[in-house]
Parts: sequence; structure tokens; C-alpha cells
Amino acid sequence: MRQVVITKAGGPQVLQVRESSDPTAGAGEVRVRVRAAGINFADLMARMGLYPDAPKIPCVVGYEASGVIDQVGAGVSEYQVGDRVIAVPKFGGYSDTLVVAATQVLKMPAHMSFEEGAGFPVVYLTAHHMLLYVGNLRPGAKVLVHSAAGGVGLAAIQIARAHECELFGTASASKHDFLRQHGCHHPLSYENYAEEVRSLVGERGLDVVLDPVGGPSWRVGYNLLGPAGRLVCYGFSANNSGTSRNLLNVAWQVARMPFFNPISLMNENRTVTGVNMGHLFQHIDIVRPQLIALLRMYEAGQVKPFIDRTFPFAEAPAAHQYLHDRQARGKVLLVP
Repeated sequence: MRQVVITKAGGPQVLQVRESSDPTAGAGEVRVRVRAAGINFADLMARMGLYPDAPKIPCVVGYEASGVIDQVGAGVSEYQVGDRVIAVPKFGGYSDTLVVAATQVLKMPAHMSFEEGAGFPVVYLTAHHMLLYVGNLRPGAKVLVHSAAGGVGLAAIQIARAHECELFGTASASKHDFLRQHGCHHPLSYENYAEEVRSLVGERGLDVVLDPVGGPSWRVGYNLLGPAGRLVCYGFSANNSGTSRNLLNVAWQVARMPFFNPISLMNENRTVTGVNMGHLFQHIDIVRPQLIALLRMYEAGQVKPFIDRTFPFAEAPAAHQYLHDRQARGKVLLVP
């Protein structure tokens, strides 16, 4: 088995490919020969030592992969050797061989590529959960998506577009045409997005804001909400000021976070909620039905992962650097 290992906290160069013996599927498990694995921002944070949920370093991260089952453990009847599947491990996705509980895999649609399968679970689950599970998305809603050209951002745009929403998305100016092509009505630059949004929506405000930035950005988003508006906080990328840990920046961003008073929330009829899909992966009753619904949307042509680039395992440092440089549009993958 080959794996991409975080050898110590630091920049992308700390990622190394290491080999070990193949794992074996136990009772209730399946073994997957991985064809592609998704990279997510949480992986970068884990590598920098800024993700408290990550395993103790040295470790292997990765929440999503696709591949072919080559071994089925005792008691598993719904899968067989040769099935093409999407896998959602808690960690360990940066591996060419992966053992997971049978409840953590789903069969891929026949026309879904392995690249699409690896780029599907985390971003679409996150977007679906934020918009439909906790965001109470309604047709025609005005939705602001931060980091809109990234994996979660594009997934959110596709899901909201399927509900005929009006979409606002922040990204660097070089990505605005890309966002328009993918259905975002109002691409916005980070520097002046609040003024632009207010000029477009007036006092009516926004219905939903999806914010992975954190720090003072949460306060701005909250102030843009209209009556019954929902701010969904699902990341803290403001903590990341480079490719390695900067504790002074972390402290500064934490100090600038807003604090929400329940009385104010009641009086202003607004909602602030948080989403961390990594903490929900073990709650199969929440995650699995949403994945099934999303695969139906894929088969109906309503959602489709956009794969920007794939990198071989040996080039994992370059893949992480590509994400740090904010070059990515959609998903970036590792392939064994």
C-alpha cells in the first residue's frame, strides 16, 4: 500500500509517499483499490498543524476517494468484488488501498468517472447540508457564496441554481467569467463585495450567506442578511496566511470574530449556524440520505463536479501548493 503521509507540521514539502503492507477488510468492511482521492482545505490545515481533529502527526488525511472494491469482509451483502464505489473515510483517503465500513461507501452511477467520484462527496455533502439541511433553502432565495470558484462554492452554486435562486459569489477577478459560465449571476471581488451586494439587494438583504472565511467576514455577512436570513459558518480560512502555521495571525483573526447575542438574533429574526462535515461523517443517518439525494441530482444532470487538475501521489506537495496559491477552480485530486 502506498500513502501520502504528513511527516511533520509545515509547508507542502512535508508530504511524502510511503509504503506499508496492504490492510485487510474485517467484518462489516470493504477494501477499495483507490483510483482517485479528493483534496480539501481541511487537509491543508491539518498539514500546517491547524486542524485539531486531524490524527496525530505523522498521519494520512483525506476524506474522500473513489475506486473498485477488491475485498469484502464478513457480513457484507450489499457490495461485491468489482463494484465501483465512492468512499468517505474519516481520514486516510490519500492511500491507494483503503479499508472502510460498508456504510461508508456508495455505488457510483455507471457514467460517473473515478475523478468525478473522488471530487463528489465532501463538497456536495457540505453544500447540500448547508443549503438544504440547515439553511432552509427556498426557491428564489438570494444566496451569497464565498470562495465561489472552489469545490464547495461550485457545488453550492449548482444546488442553489437547481432551486432557481439568485446567486452572488466572491472570487478573484480572474475567475469571474468562470463563475458566470457556471451560473453565478453576480460574481464579486473580495475587496468591495459588501457594497456591491447592498447596491443590488437594498434593505431587503440576503437570505443565505455561506462563509468559510471567518474572522471579521462573519460580521459582514451577518449584517447583509435580511429578515429570516441565515449565516452558515463552515470554515476559518482567514487563519491561513501562508503555507505554514502563523500563530500570531490565528490569534488576530480569533480576536476579530463577532459574538452573537441570542436576544439580538431573536429581535433581528436571523440565524447563525455552523457546519463541520468532518464531525458528521460518523452519523450515517444524517450523511448517507444526503449522499443518495445528491447522486440522484447527478443522474438528473443537476450537479456535476468540475475537476480542475489531478496530481500523482509523488506530486502531492505541488497539489497542496496549487491550492495555497488560490489557483484552483473546482476540485483538485490525487491519483495513485
